[in-house]
Amino acid sequence: MKRKKILTGVLSVACALLLPALNGQTGETSLKQALEGKFYIGTAMNGFQIMGRDTASLELIGKQFNSVVAENVMKSGVIQPREGEFQFELPDRFVEYARQHGMYTVGHCLIWHSQAPRWFFTDDDGNEVDREVLIERMKTHIYTVAGRYRGKIDCWDVVNEAFEDDGSWRENKFYQIVGPEYVELAFRFAHEADPDAELLYNDYSMFHQGRRDAVVALVNDLKAKGIQVDGIGMQAHYGMDYPDYESFEQSIVAFAETGVQVHITEMDISVLPLPDPSVGADVRASFAYQDKMNPYPDGLPEEVRQAWHDRYLDFFKIFLKHEDKVKRVTLWGVSDRYSWKNNWPIRGRTDYPLLFDREFQPKPVVSDIIRAAGE
Repeated sequence: MKRKKILTGVLSVACALLLPALNGQTGETSLKQALEGKFYIGTAMNGFQIMGRDTASLELIGKQFNSVVAENVMKSGVIQPREGEFQFELPDRFVEYARQHGMYTVGHCLIWHSQAPRWFFTDDDGNEVDREVLIERMKTHIYTVAGRYRGKIDCWDVVNEAFEDDGSWRENKFYQIVGPEYVELAFRFAHEADPDAELLYNDYSMFHQGRRDAVVALVNDLKAKGIQVDGIGMQAHYGMDYPDYESFEQSIVAFAETGVQVHITEMDISVLPLPDPSVGADVRASFAYQDKMNPYPDGLPEEVRQAWHDRYLDFFKIFLKHEDKVKRVTLWGVSDRYSWKNNWPIRGRTDYPLLFDREFQPKPVVSDIIRAAGE
């Protein structure tokens, strides 16, 4: 018994000495440490963080994450609000921050019908441009943006949200003017602008079989033509009752079978009701405020908090199960305080969709994710 106590004491001292060294002298394992060798764990950075004004978020990003993506400042409407006038100050700062901290850096996004500047699709008289003009504008935009960050961006979301839930093409302006070839052209231009960057197709509600099948067909077709596609981004703006785990997991497997890597992008899990379940993650959706649609302004009831906790953990267990297929999991924001879900699709609500609370503290699920990663 005495020998056992001595051995236990020696081991305890050894662990006490070893853990701070492993965990950056903090004594706590971070998400990025726990998931190292499995997949990148990332977050989206907003403008205040990129400018260095939100120091609390920056401290949290440096400690917990090893991948970053710009939430808005690299979208076409922001980075090129007028033709030929590029706003590179914040994107430059974002890229420099990522490089200084050794982050896996994601550019978001090159071609997206939403948050695109109106001039992209019209001439000086307000008339819709023809196919050749729009293709040339796409090429110029991609060459300029992706070319500027050549060798500095690890991965680009090349095309965002080209399909509907049923797998039909979304009839956005790119599709209407250029046709479905706009996706192929965007990938060609992106590869020419930066041959070493990984190139992704990114979309939401990827658990729907129609969209899943359409994306699989798209990627297989592009690869058959010799066009570089390295990954598929599954946006994960989810709720408490969607998607079902089986459909979600089936999509991970189906996408990986195309020979590309799966990126879980834009992840957050809302506890709030949707006024219309059909809106998906359409940023254009907007509804009038009603108290009944903001049920938790002062905090979550314990049963809701626990259900949210369990749901997040279940998703991360799926990611860990398929760590050979999943390259990255990115949260769409650092903490609940600045999540877009507080104002979408109804402004002024209080949501709790991220892993860190409004005081930048980890929620209990963080330690459970770390524990699951070690099992």
